[in-house]
Amino acid sequence: MRKTLISADSHITEPPNVYVDYIEKKYRDQAPYLRRDAERGDMFILGEELPPIPIGIIAAAGKNPTEIRFEGVQFEDMHKGGYEPNARILEQDRDGVSAEVIYPSVGMMLCNHPDFDLKRACFKAYNTWLTEYCGAFPNRLLGAGQIAMHDPKEAIKDLELIKKQGLRGVMLPGNPAVEDYDQPIYDDFFRAALEMDIPLSFHILTGKQGAFRGSALNGFMQTIRGCQDILGMLVYGGVFDRHPDLKVVCVEADAGWVPHYMYRMDHAYLRHRHWITPGQELRQNPSAYFADNIYVTFQDDWSAFGAAKAGLINTDRLMWANDFPHSDSTWPWSQALLAKHTKGMETEMLDNILYKNVADLYNIDLNTIEKDKALLDPSDTVGYNDTPEGFKNADSLANSPSSTTPASFIAME
Repeated sequence: MRKTLISADSHITEPPNVYVDYIEKKYRDQAPYLRRDAERGDMFILGEELPPIPIGIIAAAGKNPTEIRFEGVQFEDMHKGGYEPNARILEQDRDGVSAEVIYPSVGMMLCNHPDFDLKRACFKAYNTWLTEYCGAFPNRLLGAGQIAMHDPKEAIKDLELIKKQGLRGVMLPGNPAVEDYDQPIYDDFFRAALEMDIPLSFHILTGKQGAFRGSALNGFMQTIRGCQDILGMLVYGGVFDRHPDLKVVCVEADAGWVPHYMYRMDHAYLRHRHWITPGQELRQNPSAYFADNIYVTFQDDWSAFGAAKAGLINTDRLMWANDFPHSDSTWPWSQALLAKHTKGMETEMLDNILYKNVADLYNIDLNTIEKDKALLDPSDTVGYNDTPEGFKNADSLANSPSSTTPASFIAME
């Protein structure tokens, strides 16, 4: 089966010079830079305020899990397509991908830097470099710029520059400098984004992370919670009441959790708002805002496809991604995984998830990209044999590994 794939969440790997060469001169001595450590490998130095960022997992796509390591990797060992657009196109072709929405890597961690002026300068430098990178293939490399959100009024100027540069979206930090995103002080910014037709994204790991208990793998489980917290704040704070056409993208936090989260939001609002937040009223149930105003991206989350088939999620807001070249990426076996995970899905629903939703959101002219590049063939074993057997065979909620599916879910499918 031939299909068109557009990744709604992919990444560059910032080259060593991206901040030092492109930043304003007054900030050059503070700019993040790449340092080679004989024992720990290459890492980006972000100043004294944040720990160094080893580059091991930001370009580990396609590696056997036993080979993935956080440290001990040098920049020249990484996927060249992370910083060189001609190589990137070849890597896209290998995975059957026609276009990608491009997010940063080091820039995600920079979102947590406490110096908002320096952060703004870094993001402006990155946006300039990203514009050049995507400019080589503007129909296939669709950049999402970064805004530091140091001040909501000044951020509108940053938004205008990003629009002028031709970038397709904006990634916001999880924590702004002034108040929070549900406050009226951000209404003008949201109106500006709507007028400029620029989608706003919140990516995992771009906000403050709390401590985790036990194994570090439990810390990995925590990564999606920051996005959930932001989305709940926007909904309960009435942002979508004030801006009913605003579209927000929840990036790389998976999607199978969405049905339960919408239920939980409604339960909290309908049952408990009178004593928790007396007087707080919304025009609709919280789940209605989530279903209409919030897009979610995911990679190999088979439960998301199951929820879609079961009618538990708005499939017009669901967007597939391959997360290349990060360690979570499905590259280069996206086609084989999709062949398994999408088995039995209706054509229209599947096309929406794989490329039409993202094309509509980011105004991608489908006549400018090559369609039907991907062959969803379950016999394709390129890099696929390293995938756990249970996940290979998970087509939907009705036969997901290590779970007992409620009879109602099976009936709904």
